[in-house]
Amino acid sequence: MTRKLGLLEKNEASCCGVSLTQCHVIVEIGRAASLSVNNLAKILGLDKSTMSRTVNNLVEQGLVSREPDPEDRRYMSISLTEKGRVSFLNIENGMEQYYQVAYASLPADKRERVLESLEILVKSLPEHCC
Repeated sequence: MTRKLGLLEKNEASCCGVSLTQCHVIVEIGRAASLSVNNLAKILGLDKSTMSRTVNNLVEQGLVSREPDPEDRRYMSISLTEKGRVSFLNIENGMEQYYQVAYASLPADKRERVLESLEILVKSLPEHCC
C-alpha cells in the first residue's frame, strides 16, 4: 500500500536509519538475494534514475554491492553486504513486531475483516500514479 500510494519518494520518512525508499530496496534485495536496478525499479514502481541514485547511496553506506551479472555481463547484480543483511533482518524483525502488536490490538472478531479490506484497498489502487 505504501508503494502504491507513492509514499516511497518522501525524503523525510525513515525506517531503521535509512530512508523509506532505501528500506524497501533493502527488503526486496534481501528477499530475492540478488536483483538488477531495472527489476528493483519495476517492483517498487519507481523510475530507473531514482532507483540508481538510491542504490548508489546504499553502496556508499556499505549496505549493498554491485557485481556484473554472471549470466549477462551488461547488467549489474545488486545484493546485500553483510552489513546490509543485518539491516534487512532488523527491518524485517522490527516490522513483524510492529504489525503483530497492531494486529493484536484489533478486536478479535474484526481482524479477518480488516485484513480482507486492506487486500481489497491495495488491489483497487492504480499501478502507476502519474
